[in-house]
Amino acid sequence: MKNRLYLLIILFTFSACEDVINLQVPSAEPRLVIDASLNWFEGTSGNNQTIKLSLSAPFFNDQIPIATGATVLVNDQNNNVFNFLDTNSNGTYECFDFNPQLNQEYNLTITYNGETYIGSETMMTVTPIDFIEQNDDGGFSGEEIEIKAFYTDPESEENFYLFEFKEQNETNPSLEVYDDEFTNGNQIFAFYSNPETEIGNQLNIKNYGISKQFYEFVFLLLQQTSDAGGGPFELQPATVRGNCINQTNPENFPFGYFRVSQANELIYTIE
Repeated sequence: MKNRLYLLIILFTFSACEDVINLQVPSAEPRLVIDASLNWFEGTSGNNQTIKLSLSAPFFNDQIPIATGATVLVNDQNNNVFNFLDTNSNGTYECFDFNPQLNQEYNLTITYNGETYIGSETMMTVTPIDFIEQNDDGGFSGEEIEIKAFYTDPESEENFYLFEFKEQNETNPSLEVYDDEFTNGNQIFAFYSNPETEIGNQLNIKNYGISKQFYEFVFLLLQQTSDAGGGPFELQPATVRGNCINQTNPENFPFGYFRVSQANELIYTIE
């Protein structure tokens, strides 16, 4: 009987200590989010391009608000204008006659809710992937599969690269950025490793030529979202702004980036 009484006291004590914590997350007015990556993949015309517009939302929101009703235009140095239309009213603006040209500057103009946003980028060239090397003895355990995508950096050029690795059944890709400050003119590799990699899976590898400005933008983003960057409730060092500005109201700056890149894609089967 005494033991039973002690048990009831312990259960009551633990249940009485449970408090409901109402977490207060700071909120802000929604900002326009610009996902404008125009990529010209090797072997394609590059005519079909999309730009996605959405709005920022509170951290715990299940859905991302879309931004419809915008006017989206891209023009090149020769004053050719390419219209991006949201025909399905889902925030995805499409163009089917885009004309990609290497080393040409493109300008993005978005008009949304009475405000005008602009951005400029130059289409950068990309270095093709030479070959893939697989190591089955990687990681701390010595049993992880590691993939190296080798490429040869052009000599006497300043180059920046974005590599995107996405394994079969993965929802989000793994991103890596590289510059050639210490590897100019040499053969170097981009690296991918995932403890959950399985033999037989297909690994989609994309390589993009990017500008120095975009390299720095992604580098900062990856630093803040890495394991060492803290959790979602830690204060971020700074807001990482892209290359798009609000001409009408500079204080209401957008998130995201406008980028134009030559790119190549390779599918590798894990052995």
